[in-house]
Amino acid sequence: MIGALVFLLGLFIGSFFNVCIYRIPYERSIVFPPSHCPSCSHRLGTLDLIPVFSYLLLKGKCRYCGSRISVQYPLIELLTGGVFLYLYLHFGLTWQLLTSIVLVSLLLIMTVIDIKHMIIPDELVAFGIVSAFIFQIAGISQIGYLSAIYGTLLGGGVFLLIALFSMLVLKKEGMGGGDIKLMAMIGALTGWKATLLSMVLSVYLGGLLGGILLLLKVKRRGDYIPYGPFIAMAAVISLLWGDNIISWWLALF
Repeated sequence: MIGALVFLLGLFIGSFFNVCIYRIPYERSIVFPPSHCPSCSHRLGTLDLIPVFSYLLLKGKCRYCGSRISVQYPLIELLTGGVFLYLYLHFGLTWQLLTSIVLVSLLLIMTVIDIKHMIIPDELVAFGIVSAFIFQIAGISQIGYLSAIYGTLLGGGVFLLIALFSMLVLKKEGMGGGDIKLMAMIGALTGWKATLLSMVLSVYLGGLLGGILLLLKVKRRGDYIPYGPFIAMAAVISLLWGDNIISWWLALF
């Protein structure tokens, strides 16, 4: 019963995430004006805003002008609902569920924006870092404040050094500013151990998935491939299974 409620909550919050994904890159308010069709600007009614159901009922078209609605909307809603449910099953009704939902939600929004616009909005990073601070003050963070500080410095610092080395020595951009700030945010929310693991995993994921994109000719050599999604995937893996991965790695030695 609780799992079903968590899933439904995720669906509705996923609908809000779609608003964030659509408006934040253009620096528009996520509150005003109310939800409307991007084609005809008609304000959407209650029946137009039911997650997934409205898309299916309207057959993926605007009720008022008939323009096509992106399949991204129901997919993000379903993905958010599924992620919330999995986090609940993994952590239970705990404070860690709340902190994990905040982190994963931010990573989900950032990933889609980075893929579509190749940017990681500063306001989302700032929200994550402020959230980490609030969790520490409220005493609900699963990491100590020193680990959060070390994680922030480690994540942002290492990526900053990579960026500087690439610019000064290789004469090209090796790490975007958004990626540096994203890694710092992850450090603040997950601590230095998970941050270190996330950085390592992001390299492997970037190499593997980037290679697959090249093989499938989705991308060509020289094309820009946003690194943020690989960082986000690595951070989620570290969040859910980081302790097991670290223990397995140490056992090899």
